[in-house]
Amino acid sequence: MAMKRFLIIPVFAFIFSCNSPSTTDVVDVEEKQERFNNLEDTNLTQEFKDYWYSGTAEISSYELSQSRYGEMRNGKAVMIFVTEPFDTIDEVKADRPDEDSRPVMKLNVTRDFNTGIYPYSIMSSTFLPLDKKDNALKISSSIQEWCGHTYMQLNQNEAVYDIEQFSYFQSETDYKMEVENVMTENQIPVQLRLNPSEMPTGELKVIPSAEYLRLKHVETRAYNATASFKEIEDGYLYSIRYKDLDRIIAFKVEKEAPYKILTWMERYSDGGKPAVSTGTLIKTLNTPYWSQNSNKHEVLRDSLGL
Repeated sequence: MAMKRFLIIPVFAFIFSCNSPSTTDVVDVEEKQERFNNLEDTNLTQEFKDYWYSGTAEISSYELSQSRYGEMRNGKAVMIFVTEPFDTIDEVKADRPDEDSRPVMKLNVTRDFNTGIYPYSIMSSTFLPLDKKDNALKISSSIQEWCGHTYMQLNQNEAVYDIEQFSYFQSETDYKMEVENVMTENQIPVQLRLNPSEMPTGELKVIPSAEYLRLKHVETRAYNATASFKEIEDGYLYSIRYKDLDRIIAFKVEKEAPYKILTWMERYSDGGKPAVSTGTLIKTLNTPYWSQNSNKHEVLRDSLGL
């Protein structure tokens, strides 16, 4: 989380209490300030600004093939990319941006498919900072289906992610924990939109996507992985291989800005059998969807193939 969150605390403590800020508070502020200053600045091109600060969001629909319970399910997925200010105190979209706000690119991803008689609805939100080269500031993910629903949230807190999870499973009862602050799988499609050629490669640690962790009931932690980037005939391909999970993910993006996500793939072992899920781009719209909530706007869903 941004250092400004902590700079404010001593001021209020001094005004409303007889106690002065503790030595620990001062040290924390200095450490957070130092970490923030040591992060590399993100240099956004004018081309990036012209596209992403045009007052619209980019909405892309995908044909979804989702593996679940050992069978393939057909469905639809949507990626919504938009830039917005992020309030570093409340850790949400800033309604009134001020000095405590940071610019982020937010990605909302939805997946909808059926498993027999009952439906699945999955959504995640990822907030990646645009002022500094850093990991996601916040990730939230929810899964709804007829058996119940789960919710998971990761908030960056300097050297760690603070994680909260809520679930209808008794074996995954509500809990809080910390995981080291490393690259998150959820931020990859957002980070690719900035500049694919700057993606990290080689040996690294990655926190798998919140969706995978909850669907497969896998331990939430950073896993050893190998990242690869290569140019192919009609785009760039970025992939992650998790050594301890027998799992591979890959994203194919355009060669030119704005580097749209063309396809994605996830492959892992499910009960000894290979399970593969994919998304293939149908259509992209650039539009201010938040103001298009009248019945007359439903035609836009047709144009997205939804």
